[in-house]
Amino acid sequence: MALPPPDPQFVLRGTGAAVHTLHFCCGSQEPAVPVLFSGSENGFIHVWNLKTHRVDTALDGHGRKSVYCVETMGGKGRLLSQGRDQRICLWDLAEGRTAVTDSIFTENVGFCRCSLVQVAQGRWLMAMAAKALQEVQVLELPSKTSVCTLKPEAGAKLGMPMCLKLWQPNCGSQPLLLAGYEDGSVVLWNLSTGKALSQLVCHQEPVMSLDFDSEKAKGISGSSEKVLSIWSLNEQQNLQVYKTHELVNAGISDVTIRPDKKILATAGWDHRIRIFGWKKLKPLAVLDYHTATVHCLAFSDHKHPAQRLLAAGSKDQRISIWSIYTQP
Repeated sequence: MALPPPDPQFVLRGTGAAVHTLHFCCGSQEPAVPVLFSGSENGFIHVWNLKTHRVDTALDGHGRKSVYCVETMGGKGRLLSQGRDQRICLWDLAEGRTAVTDSIFTENVGFCRCSLVQVAQGRWLMAMAAKALQEVQVLELPSKTSVCTLKPEAGAKLGMPMCLKLWQPNCGSQPLLLAGYEDGSVVLWNLSTGKALSQLVCHQEPVMSLDFDSEKAKGISGSSEKVLSIWSLNEQQNLQVYKTHELVNAGISDVTIRPDKKILATAGWDHRIRIFGWKKLKPLAVLDYHTATVHCLAFSDHKHPAQRLLAAGSKDQRISIWSIYTQP
């Protein structure tokens, strides 16, 4: 008989609003306490201490507008956040500081999270939805220099970009961008030429979230319908459907593959978190704790497998923390 799904290891309360984004910073060399960053609908970013299960710092930089993306930039002292105030803020949190050091006005009214990839020591590329409806802009940070603007060909009705994933095929090569669009397509972009390499219609509805495993050249996407789409990238850099998986209930807010590429998790509009094996998309568990839509998920970057955690943030203003399938 299958074991019943576990309860959360602990629950974080006190955001005062729906939780829209989560990001762990645990795996760094320093022996400091692992932390979890959360971004809420009320515009606050909370820095949670995972030893005490309490908020260490509350950051307020988005004019009380919803925060829907938080990323660290090479350690927990440097932070990037994105909000519905159409701004991306860069923070310096070293030595207890809580200052916004720079910001970028995106002029985009959607809720597409930006995507970051480190290209050299102290240098990142960031992709974000641009002011023009269908376009994606790529900037270099911290200089904010424009790298390229990705525009669909004339007549292509992709709609708005909904989710983005920058990744580097291998060391030294130019990063590529995967973008999920309103029309249900996933497009692979070449940043050097600014041209689309491949397009695949994965869903009937807008692509809400995607993740990509560059080692296996395989990705997954979810939408407002009840289908997960798994697709692969061949040697010619063409996207093709690998398989689909029908869910019980419609609506996926977020999908994320664990860093060790063993399992993945989905955040459901049906309040549930679903865990699958990444190799064959075998359903492993349904985590049923939240009382409203689960908006976001994050796996921790602990170096040691036994310490790895999964965090889920919900409209019910709670963050559940789970320890699952952590045996090496």
